[in-house]
Amino acid sequence: MTPLIRLLIEAGPLAAFFFANARAGIMTGTAVFMAATAASLAASWWMERRVPLMPVVGAGFVLLFGGLTLWLNDDLFIKLKPTLVNLFFASALFIAHVLRRNLLKRILGAVFSLTDAGWRILGLRWAVFFVVLAVLNEVVWRTMDTDAWVNFKVFGIMPLTLVFSALQTPLILRHQVPEQQPGDETAAP
Repeated sequence: MTPLIRLLIEAGPLAAFFFANARAGIMTGTAVFMAATAASLAASWWMERRVPLMPVVGAGFVLLFGGLTLWLNDDLFIKLKPTLVNLFFASALFIAHVLRRNLLKRILGAVFSLTDAGWRILGLRWAVFFVVLAVLNEVVWRTMDTDAWVNFKVFGIMPLTLVFSALQTPLILRHQVPEQQPGDETAAP
């Protein structure tokens, strides 16, 4: 899958949520978000014959909290979703750290080859970042109107995540395990 297609599949539901909310309100936005999320999982499966774990977990939260929002006609649930998703991911990373498991290595090990210390540091950084996102979401939805919260969700959380990811580059480069060349017995595995 090309990076552009992957971005459309992963960010498409959020864009659909934003536009539907702007045109018809939070309830319609939530219904569209749920449908677009299910469609993005189906598209991912159709194109790659697999669906990565993080989108599946995120989709589960979208469907659960979106369903509660629509069923109870209360936007509180869709506003709580980012807080709970981020706390879920933070908890998983903190627990994995305590248990000395490299959860990020399992998820991203095909993308990066890092030392165990690098994976531990990266996991802790992401865990703390997820807590920060949860707190930010709580502050925004409790102090601003629904449209401002939707704007923050679309134009705040995504850019913050991209900037945070980019800021991890020095750590990744510092802890990268060099690829062993064929016949090179001196490189560490």
